Amino acid sequence: MQKTLLYLVLLAVLGFGVYYFLFGNKESGFSTKDAAFNVRDTGIIGKIFIADNQGQTVLLERTAGGWTVNKQYKALSSPTNTLLQTLARQEAAYPVPAAAHNTVIKDMTGNAIKVELYNRQGEKMRVFYVGGQVHADDGSYMLMEGAETPYVVKVPGFTGYLTPRYPMKIEDWRDRTVFDIPAANIRSVSVQYPKEPLNNFTAKQDEKGNVTVEADPAVIGHNQLNERRAKLFLTYFERVNSEGFTNGTYGMDSILRVTPKRCSIDVTDTKGEQHHVDVYWKPIGRRSKNQLENNAITPEDYDSDRFFAVLNNNKDTATVQIYTFYKFFHMAYEFYQPDEVNKEFSPVPKQK
Repeated sequence: MQKTLLYLVLLAVLGFGVYYFLFGNKESGFSTKDAAFNVRDTGIIGKIFIADNQGQTVLLERTAGGWTVNKQYKALSSPTNTLLQTLARQEAAYPVPAAAHNTVIKDMTGNAIKVELYNRQGEKMRVFYVGGQVHADDGSYMLMEGAETPYVVKVPGFTGYLTPRYPMKIEDWRDRTVFDIPAANIRSVSVQYPKEPLNNFTAKQDEKGNVTVEADPAVIGHNQLNERRAKLFLTYFERVNSEGFTNGTYGMDSILRVTPKRCSIDVTDTKGEQHHVDVYWKPIGRRSKNQLENNAITPEDYDSDRFFAVLNNNKDTATVQIYTFYKFFHMAYEFYQPDEVNKEFSPVPKQK
């Protein structure tokens, strides 16, 4: 009886040991911290630092107003959310086989991305390195700092490798907002056309919500302000994004020096903050849809779908879509037309 009881106790201890080895670490499926590449509750993460061997660094920080990048910019939500989801779900599938160990380590030494995770108190949680794609398999090679064995890491249900989810270009992380100002928070908007000064105008809104539009007296004449159009125009400045930044593009400064400016837009909000954007025609290129046929709203030799824009006091250049920006290109006289004369006051271009 006593021997039977002893055998049962030994069996239970052995069973517990096997269970702990296989399932003890719920974060990775491995019992060792060397394979703990995920953080199930990403809400505890306060800071993510990413660096490569070329000296590029990205610092993501959680703030009361959302995530920021390199202490300068608001973070773009899509790559930030993708990274957090990856950190929550990525798992070590298996250790790198001994035959491939040295090759993987050598490759990671020259090309791996370093990832440091900190909690909301600023304490370092873990550090690991992200390598390249696993040959003939899904997943990426990863190595925990201080460990000797790299692992193949995957996201369950995802086919592909994970390295692209840790991008190193700051342009991939930055929020692309050009304007995001509710109509009620706008004090004035000025649109200036260098080659068409009679079309310039400035819309102003007082604290009571009354809107006026200043323009050349020759344009205004004895006409009445179309207040509906003036108020509608102020609603166009919410959630306006660029397609992407072009900072560092070779020859961009030279292109802008010789390219005609479409217009300049200045917005002042109720806090007194000023937002200035210069919009330029974009030379036609391989991606341009109008390579073979022009349209009614785009001059010959220029792209019919995109403009270049200079933002943030000449600090940034970006590509913006015509279907996003066309709504700003109204003319002064349109605000002094009755709707019966011209019913179109559309934010969308009518191409022919």
